[in-house]
Amino acid sequence: MLAPRTESEVRGEDWSDRDLSGETFENVAFVDVDLMEVDESGAAFTECTFSRCRFNASRHTAAAFVSCTFSRCTFWDTTFTGCKLIGSTFDRCEFSLLTVDGGDWSFVGLPGAALEKSTFTDVRLREADLVGARFSGATLHRVDLSGASLQRVDLAQADLRGSDLSAVDPLSNPLRGATIDVDQAITLARSLGIEVLADLQP
Repeated sequence: MLAPRTESEVRGEDWSDRDLSGETFENVAFVDVDLMEVDESGAAFTECTFSRCRFNASRHTAAAFVSCTFSRCTFWDTTFTGCKLIGSTFDRCEFSLLTVDGGDWSFVGLPGAALEKSTFTDVRLREADLVGARFSGATLHRVDLSGASLQRVDLAQADLRGSDLSAVDPLSNPLRGATIDVDQAITLARSLGIEVLADLQP
């Protein structure tokens, strides 16, 4: 993983009470920064790095984290609403009760991420790197996973209704106990080489 080039640094600061709404940051390295309980709208981060930063219980609305790198950050009860994270990568981050509602997360890197019981709704995850990610018990409603790398992704017990499962291999992706709709069942059956026909008429 190649981190963006940074030109300035914010280290060890407490930004939990700072209103970041509308602020713009570019090529900034954030190290050990406390962003817990931040509630902001419209902040823009471009090619920034976040190392050991805490986003716990924070709320981000219509914000942009474009081509950013997150390393060893914590996202406990964090909510992203209508946010753009195109091309950002997450390395050894901790997630718990993450909520993502809308937005564009295309080309995001979340390999091996533990996203159990997270919620993704109406999110674009096109061509995202989700290799080895764990979504067991998660909710993924109407998520665009077209072209995503889904090798060894655990989807057991997940609610996948309305999501694009065209890139899912039911032989390599655990799906035990998952909830899907009829159209998805047909898609998965065809991926196994099963021909799906209309019912025989009497």
